[in-house]
Amino acid sequence: MELTKDQRIELACRDIIEYLIDHPDFKRKNITQLKNRFVKQYHIKKTMPNSLIIKHATEDELELIQHMLRRRSTRTISGVTVVAVMTKPFQCPGDCIYCPGESSQPDDKAAKSYTGKEPAARRSIRYDYDPYLQTKHRLMDQQAIGHNIDKVELIVMGGTFLATPIAYQESFIHGCYDAIYNYHEPNFNDDVRTKSLDIVKKKLEKAKLRLVGLTIETRPDYCMEEHVNRMLYYGATRVEIGVQTTRESILDNLSRGHTIQDTIDSIRIAKDAGLKINAHIMPNLPNSNLEDDLKDFEELFNNPDFRPDMLKIYPTLVIEGTELYEMWIKGDYKSYSLQESIDLVAKMKSKVPKYVRIQRIQRDIPAYLIMAGVNKSNLRQMVQQYMQETDRTCNCIRCREQGFIKRIQKKQGKRNKKGIEFKKYKLQRLDYKASEGREVFLSFESKKDLLGYLRLRKPSNLSFRPELLKETAVVREIRIVGEMVPKDEDPTKNQVQHRGFGQRLLAEAEKIAKKEFHAKKLAVISGIGVREYFYNLDYKLDGVYVSKEL
Repeated sequence: MELTKDQRIELACRDIIEYLIDHPDFKRKNITQLKNRFVKQYHIKKTMPNSLIIKHATEDELELIQHMLRRRSTRTISGVTVVAVMTKPFQCPGDCIYCPGESSQPDDKAAKSYTGKEPAARRSIRYDYDPYLQTKHRLMDQQAIGHNIDKVELIVMGGTFLATPIAYQESFIHGCYDAIYNYHEPNFNDDVRTKSLDIVKKKLEKAKLRLVGLTIETRPDYCMEEHVNRMLYYGATRVEIGVQTTRESILDNLSRGHTIQDTIDSIRIAKDAGLKINAHIMPNLPNSNLEDDLKDFEELFNNPDFRPDMLKIYPTLVIEGTELYEMWIKGDYKSYSLQESIDLVAKMKSKVPKYVRIQRIQRDIPAYLIMAGVNKSNLRQMVQQYMQETDRTCNCIRCREQGFIKRIQKKQGKRNKKGIEFKKYKLQRLDYKASEGREVFLSFESKKDLLGYLRLRKPSNLSFRPELLKETAVVREIRIVGEMVPKDEDPTKNQVQHRGFGQRLLAEAEKIAKKEFHAKKLAVISGIGVREYFYNLDYKLDGVYVSKEL
């Protein structure tokens, strides 16, 4: 079957993208020569503009290659550099009908739930799933494209990490941590390794690169007390849970292997341990519809048993090799149209509470592997444009972060020559009940954006961590946004970090914990590399937390 012009262009763009990812040292001055090579291969008459290649790249891919295609590279705007690593392929406890696995991976094999073509999956394959090499080279790539990598957030992806053998889990985290510790050290090129995970964790407290957070992906039934204890031992500060839906009737048909009660329990257990919750949800699952999907989303926040801190919205995609693909072939499943999906996600975004951050919309699966469903990698941008056209707003944290607003203004040609007017930002408070405990969301906000925020929790009566028993409250997150300012450096007029906002948020949390929660101790779940910051504020190491007597 002869390919159409559009198909040839898509294949050429994908080949160029994959070539650039595989060659991070590629010089931008040679991009025309590279494009001509693939234009000739696919019999395309005209040279493709860079914008067309960018259009075919996923969000993660764009971050890796944009410095080769654009005149100006962007810098991190949320305050940290994200380093995503992926485990080797393991059998998953579930058998979800939509989940890509070995039969959905056209070339080298990657962890389950990935196609092997996502940027993180490609890196894992390239370095033979070695955690040390993945982390090391990701840091090198980030630094090469202009990111300041002083503050690192590590994300462990791939199947269900906590279902793998414990020895493998510890070895994997150990490898990642060694790479972070060795970076900028004299023995960096020697790849010297520490003797144990405990040793490198202690060394990371004073390392030149600060590990500000560790995120682990998991399933609800692998986020119970034993799993959360293990995550805390590794140094985790956030957990990503595959919630997918709040309806048992939908879950029953997915072969997930767990219940909605498991989801509710996992969220409470993780929150009571101080972890932040990033919930993955999936509109357009089999037997659902647009109206019920919106109700499902509303239930996520109307019901205090859920109420996650963050979200990833992943519209269901049909990938060859899955059971869902067979249903689609037989006509037993139908995807929403692109416009229906845009409208649904726009409605969801307009209903998000102010304490929630939408981390991502749409998975990083290349369009040519998507048989049905949204195949636009820039779905988030399309939704934002549609919301502007229909006069809707999103109050999620990401859409109000000072760094994000600044980037939007720059795109619109607006420049703030005076710098940020910090006096306009006032301390605000939002109280809500969640997972049988009490939550307080503190933030410094103006009418349009926010500079930083803190999550304070009074745990439920089912709290199980010995450090958090009795009269103890816990700070689950404290974050100052905007362009990253290296440690020990002063901020410029448009930079937010290192201005004392974090200390002011923490002081307010201490006051609330003591006066309103009647707590005698305040604990903080801190990234390993941030502990010194809290030590300087009279906090002491307390198990896996830092804490202070009130």
